[in-house]
Amino acid sequence: MRALLMLSVSLTLACQTSPSVAPSERRTASPRLEIILANDSVPEQKTREQLRRLMERFEVDPWIYTTAVRIDERSIPHSHPVLTLHARHLGNDMHLLSTFVHEQMHWFLDANKTKTERAMATLHSLYPTLPTGFPEGAEEVESSYLHVLVNYLEYAALQRVTGKEAARSVFDFWANDHYRALYRIVLKDEARIREVVAQHGLMPEGL
Repeated sequence: MRALLMLSVSLTLACQTSPSVAPSERRTASPRLEIILANDSVPEQKTREQLRRLMERFEVDPWIYTTAVRIDERSIPHSHPVLTLHARHLGNDMHLLSTFVHEQMHWFLDANKTKTERAMATLHSLYPTLPTGFPEGAEEVESSYLHVLVNYLEYAALQRVTGKEAARSVFDFWANDHYRALYRIVLKDEARIREVVAQHGLMPEGL
C-alpha cells in the first residue's frame, strides 16, 4: 500500500508525459472489475476512463485479484479493504498502471501469507536493516520488507506488459518519489529478489 505517499506531493510530477510504449492488441477491459467513484468528481471520472483504457491496452488480467476498485481523489492509494486509487496520475498512464498493479500485488501476497512471511524472513537475512518512514521506507520495518516483495512483483509485471524501458522509467520515478530506498533495492538487486520470490513460490501466473 502506498500509505506514505503524501497528498501534498507536487501535482507537477503527476502531469509528466507518459513514455512511449508499444501497446498490445486492443482488448476488452476485465468485465468482472467494478470501478466505484467515491465523490463522482470530474478527476475521478477521468481516472476511471483512464484505467479502463489502460486495461484495454495492456493485458493485466492475470494480476487482478479484486472484484472492485475505488477511485477517491481525497485518499492515498491503498489495497485493503477495497483497492483504492486516487486521481494524481491523470497526466501519466504508466504511473497509474503501476499503482494499480502495485495494489493488486498486495492482494496476491495477502492470499499467500505463510509463503510471504517466509520470503520476508529470507529478505531480512539478506538485508538486516531497511529504512522506515517517508520518503525512504514504509511506516514500519515489516512493511518495508513486504514492500520489497510488492515492488518487485510490480516491476516484473510492468516489464511484461509495457517493456523493460518503460518499466525502468516508472521505477526511476518512484525511486525519487516514495519508498525510495525500497524501489532502489529492487532496481539494484532485481535478480536476487526474483530468486527469493521463486524460492518461496510467490511468482504469480504470467511472470
